[in-house]
Amino acid sequence: MESSNEKLKPLLFENDNEIEIEETLKPLSFDFNKDTHDDYVPIAKTISNDIKNKESNFVFFFGTAESGKSVILSSMLYYLRSYAGVLRPKLGTPNTKEANVLLSDFFENLRQGILPNRTTKDQVTRMDLVFEPNNKSKKVVPIDLTFLETSGENHNDIKRGGSYHSSIETFLNANIPLTFIIVTSYESAYKDDSLINEFLDELERKGKNLKSVNAVLVISKWDKSGRMDVESGEELDNFILERLPMTSQRINTYGLSKTYYTVGSVQNSTGEERINLLNLSTAEVLAKWLYRSIVGYDLDYEGTFWERLKFSFTN
Repeated sequence: MESSNEKLKPLLFENDNEIEIEETLKPLSFDFNKDTHDDYVPIAKTISNDIKNKESNFVFFFGTAESGKSVILSSMLYYLRSYAGVLRPKLGTPNTKEANVLLSDFFENLRQGILPNRTTKDQVTRMDLVFEPNNKSKKVVPIDLTFLETSGENHNDIKRGGSYHSSIETFLNANIPLTFIIVTSYESAYKDDSLINEFLDELERKGKNLKSVNAVLVISKWDKSGRMDVESGEELDNFILERLPMTSQRINTYGLSKTYYTVGSVQNSTGEERINLLNLSTAEVLAKWLYRSIVGYDLDYEGTFWERLKFSFTN
């Protein structure tokens, strides 16, 4: 039993209990007296039957409409670029320019407290990026990341044995390394239990072994609970068991990871939700989980003995 004073580790691993979450980032505050552009967040549109540049680590977001996928994506990228290293569009990819525009809008809007627009139906938002960590260890290497996001309406297409739009099927059927970020929100999780399981069934039909698949369940909008964190690990477990009983069984059986997520304090005072206090602590946790699950080393890995000795002379 965890004591009430013990700092909670937001991301729970079934197979690795020794990963520690470092110091929580300080929230960022906003000044809303600045001029903002509320209606302009371009979406990079990529629809193709041929996946170019397969030599990457593909990250696929699953979640219904308004589950928070775009917010999670934008805040994760913001953390990686602002605190963990250099994040830039990969040159020579089909949507390099669009990815650059989308990144700029993500970051500018987050700094102004503006939430991302909803993704367009029947289109895949694809961002081919290169992430270069600021960690000096040779074990913490640069990686290519290709983020894939689709409209929540498209995920409803698989209900009762239905099929995805061809733009999504292309990625799910391809022989590429895929990580799945499965998103449901604090308020609507109970509605998504069946659909999440249909999605997992779909992955198995496509030959993906859930015991070895790289996936994490994310409960978004945790701030709707009245808190920015959870009181104990059991609270998150109990929430998933109560609201997502079928999904809970899949997670426990296959040893998948789970966490909660919040972008900070969100208020609705003018008919639309805006961030008035940005918190990147859960973005940090999820971004570090993603990197470690791909590379096998933590972003903040301290290095070998000889590397640490070298760092002590150069710093």
